[in-house]
Amino acid sequence: MEAKRHSIIHGASDMTEGPGHLYPFCCYLKQHGLIPHSATLDGNPHLIRILRLLWPQILIQRCLVHIQRQGLMWCRRYPKRTDAKRLRGLFLKIMSIRTPGHRKRFVSELRHWENHYGRQIAASPERGPVFSDLKRARSMLIAALPDMFRYLDNPFIPNSTNALEGYFARLKQRYRQHRGLARRHREAYFRWYLHLCPR
Repeated sequence: MEAKRHSIIHGASDMTEGPGHLYPFCCYLKQHGLIPHSATLDGNPHLIRILRLLWPQILIQRCLVHIQRQGLMWCRRYPKRTDAKRLRGLFLKIMSIRTPGHRKRFVSELRHWENHYGRQIAASPERGPVFSDLKRARSMLIAALPDMFRYLDNPFIPNSTNALEGYFARLKQRYRQHRGLARRHREAYFRWYLHLCPR
């Protein structure tokens, strides 16, 4: 989807999120002249690697909604641990970062949390689902940090994939009215939908 007008550039059905489908899909876009300045996406590592391989200068913007939603889920709604409570507080602030000053404050608070809790969490041999999820939340946030705030330097870079998610939701809602289509008819349906509903 093109970010400024929220119009579909290209789509394909029956794809998985692995490199076997994503790489040919992105190669098709490059062969047809696409030169993206930036891409806003969830944390799919295969897609990030492919985009940087095909377009080395591309700016990756991680979807803040995905980061926040996943982080809050891993931290739990009512965490009992102090480290999880404070990390959850950081995840809650993500969608309110609108200026470089907000970014600076957020990064400072994350570094403070990391110095007090993060390194101990990473080094701990503790097991269990709650602690393992806390580790995942920490790792995800630290890994995403370099690509979280591109939108602050360029207002044309969306900070979430909400527009595309909304398009998918409308597509799926319409498709449910045509359940039971044969595979060749299903593929034709999606091609026509993408053509007739480009936004």
